[in-house]
Amino acid sequence: MQNDSLDVAIVKRVRAFELRVDASFAPGITLVAGPSGAGKTTLLRTIAGTLRADAGSIRLAGTLLADAPNVHVEPKARDLGLVFQDYALFPHLDVAANVAYGLAARRVPRVERDGKVAAVLERLGIADFATRRPATLSAGERQRVALARALVIEPRALLLDEPLAALDVLTRARVRSELAELLATLRIPTVLVSHDPADAVCFPDRVLVLEGGTVAAQASLGSLDPSTSAFVAAFLGAAATALRP
Repeated sequence: MQNDSLDVAIVKRVRAFELRVDASFAPGITLVAGPSGAGKTTLLRTIAGTLRADAGSIRLAGTLLADAPNVHVEPKARDLGLVFQDYALFPHLDVAANVAYGLAARRVPRVERDGKVAAVLERLGIADFATRRPATLSAGERQRVALARALVIEPRALLLDEPLAALDVLTRARVRSELAELLATLRIPTVLVSHDPADAVCFPDRVLVLEGGTVAAQASLGSLDPSTSAFVAAFLGAAATALRP
């Protein structure tokens, strides 16, 4: 087990559905793929702590976050950055205030908070947007703001729930490349849920395939075996098509 890994061995039941995952997410990007209803978002929410595991444990860099049924660290105390599919920005706050929200909730002093916000806005190339409201930004710009809000708390792991799904096709291709370049600089476990095989081309290092609530495969994109299942075969075929010029 790696000291800085995110280690998940959980069971989560949602009505008749049961999710069983035993996986270790090393620093770097793991793309979680699978058909609709496979349990991708349920996995992310259970790691984040917004859903409570029914059995098993979650550890981050050796720190116990959950050990069902007795231990359940609250989401805000898990040192996790989370980017939602719809970005979940506060429309009445400007960009700087949106990014500062997590720091304010942790009672970080104002001067320190302002410095951290300015630094992460500069890093993501959106310093000029600090006083603008989310409604005035493009979808790609809003995604950067959501990512800045997740990163400003200096999380020990990052969770992204289909972060490109809200973008149109042309914007998605550009932002996907930009996101891949940024995430490659992070040295923390990053779990990216996606339904789009084209994402696996930009985030190919590790792919975890969920089917029917269980891990069907976990490997690099190039090492996935198409004979694993019909979904894996179709996923690889679509990814290969996305590679064509």
